[in-house]
Parts: sequence; C-alpha cells; structure tokens
Amino acid sequence: MKSQLITAILFGFVVSPAIAIPQFPKDVQSFIAKRDDCDHFRGEIPDPSEKRRMKEVIRHLNTSCKGSDKALASLRLKYAKDESIISRLRDYEDEIEPHPEKVNPN
Repeated sequence: MKSQLITAILFGFVVSPAIAIPQFPKDVQSFIAKRDDCDHFRGEIPDPSEKRRMKEVIRHLNTSCKGSDKALASLRLKYAKDESIISRLRDYEDEIEPHPEKVNPN
C-alpha cells in the first residue's frame, strides 16, 4: 500500500506539469528550440586562445541565431491573438542579431 501511494505521488508530480504545459504549433516549437540553442551559445563565448572551441561556438551561433529576430517578429504577428503563445514568446529579446547598418564605426 505504501509503495502504491509513493508511486501515485511520484506519478502525479511527473505527469501533472506535462499536462499543464500548452502544446504549441510546430513552427513555434521549432523557433523555441532554435532560439534556446542560440541563447545558450551566446553565453558560451570561450577565450580567444581556444580556437577550436571558438569555431564550434561560431558555427552554432550562425546556425541557430541567424534569422531569429525576423522569425520572432513573424510569430508574434501570426499568433497575436493566442495569449499562451505570445506569453511564451515574451521570454525572448526582440533583437539579438547584429545590424551592420546600425553600427557606427567611429
């Protein structure tokens, strides 16, 4: 009886959060995965002396970050009336990609 109660409690804790999480459309799920990867590698900049690791990080940044500002803006427009999606997308910065036209070299 005791083991059944423990199993039920553990099962409840494991299953309940998954039930409460909204299921997002595939394009939103794909964006979240890609942007989370981008954000992870934005915080992983190694020392310049670590050339191999630097190449790996830059490769990941180019793959996962490129186009994400535009994708985020597009998803926010597409799902503007879906508060659960909009609420989730608020976790992301609007602009993380460099904009060469905005950079002032002087």
